[in-house]
Amino acid sequence: MSRKIVAANWKMHGSRAMVESWIRLIRPIEGVELVLFPPVGYIGLANEILSRHAPFLALGAQNVHEAAAGAFTGEASAEMVADLGGRYVIAGHLERRRYSGESDARIANKVRAAYRAGLQPILCVGETLAERSAGEAEAVVARQLTAVTAGLNGPERTTLIVAYEPVWAIGTGKSASALQVEEMHNCIRGILSAAGDIGKDKEMTVLYGGSVSETSADGLFQGPSVDGALVGGVALDGARFMKIGESLRRAKRL
Repeated sequence: MSRKIVAANWKMHGSRAMVESWIRLIRPIEGVELVLFPPVGYIGLANEILSRHAPFLALGAQNVHEAAAGAFTGEASAEMVADLGGRYVIAGHLERRRYSGESDARIANKVRAAYRAGLQPILCVGETLAERSAGEAEAVVARQLTAVTAGLNGPERTTLIVAYEPVWAIGTGKSASALQVEEMHNCIRGILSAAGDIGKDKEMTVLYGGSVSETSADGLFQGPSVDGALVGGVALDGARFMKIGESLRRAKRL
């Protein structure tokens, strides 16, 4: 069975007080994995707080460097994230591709680094509005996916989690329609299956990200190919984040 996940990507937001107050709002949701991606400087603090108040909550990093150690000022390795208590890492987010110029090749290296450190990578893929308008959406996503899967071994390809995040929907307040999401998620599953020993279709975990809110979640999660969400701005509010998790539980009858 695929995993059902709702993850909170705080991006460059947060404070010590916010970490503690947010975690205190989170409650377990049956059948749903809840994951928090705070800025890397708060992972250790979050790990200490959740051990007392929310041990079911998993932590992750929004980014890692591909090297295990070295002269890379300002960077953090996957091994450091694991040492702080992280279990997940995001790779290939739009904002890393856009503002840091990360190529498909570098993102592939970061996914391999996550596996090297025992972390679970969530690979973000998605097309721009111009690419979608030109009928190139599936080709773009296929390129982004295969650049990563080509360098993974069988067990790694089997466990890779993919988050479809259309560029035109991130931070815009405009979520993709349920039909658009379902079509692309099915495309992603087909690409992963074609990559080799990825496992049965029902065992793949494919999330959606892009202006997800408690309002849009009910419709998005009705799609059989949607296993959860990577949530941005709305996830800064713990109560709203919980509503999205509950929406997933209801939609999947967990």
